[in-house]
Amino acid sequence: MKQILIRYMKRFTDLDDQSLDRIASEVPVASFQKGTTLLHQGEVPEKCYFILKGCIRKYTVDEEGKETTVNFYTEEQSVTIFNRHSPDQASKYSLDCVEDCALVVGDLATEQDSYDANPALEAMTRKMIEEDVGAMHDDFALFISSTPEDRYRNLLEKRPDLITRVPQHQLASYLGITPESLSRIKKRLGSPLY
Repeated sequence: MKQILIRYMKRFTDLDDQSLDRIASEVPVASFQKGTTLLHQGEVPEKCYFILKGCIRKYTVDEEGKETTVNFYTEEQSVTIFNRHSPDQASKYSLDCVEDCALVVGDLATEQDSYDANPALEAMTRKMIEEDVGAMHDDFALFISSTPEDRYRNLLEKRPDLITRVPQHQLASYLGITPESLSRIKKRLGSPLY
């Protein structure tokens, strides 16, 4: 599993293999069962994650109890709730394991200590975050300027694995449509109904 992390880190640094192996050996990896909630909406986040294996759903629940899926994270993606700007720092989102997961687990309270011990880790993390934020902005711009059918086509092109990995009602929520609309789009496009 740590080889997945090393391969990912190589994209953001020119550290030698020995240094990367040392960093990877120092990070804690934990397993979580499908259905585990990593963070409840309203809690203050204490951990951040990097997915070695599995899928995590980020979602919010409004006052009426309606769930809205904001994102799905899969292998080689980081999951962090950035909310230090918020006065109470409470998360507006929940994080659930959609599948059994193997995750690198970071402690936000000791983040700076880790950077002090490994200065290259801070630069690498910054580059990772910049890439994630850039991709998030691009995805959001595409989402708001596209039709539901275009969103589904984009999903088929960029993240086709989600079609079979996540429940269809969560996928529909992620696309901003009802499950019935998702079924109609799949039928129109000739996509299999999973």
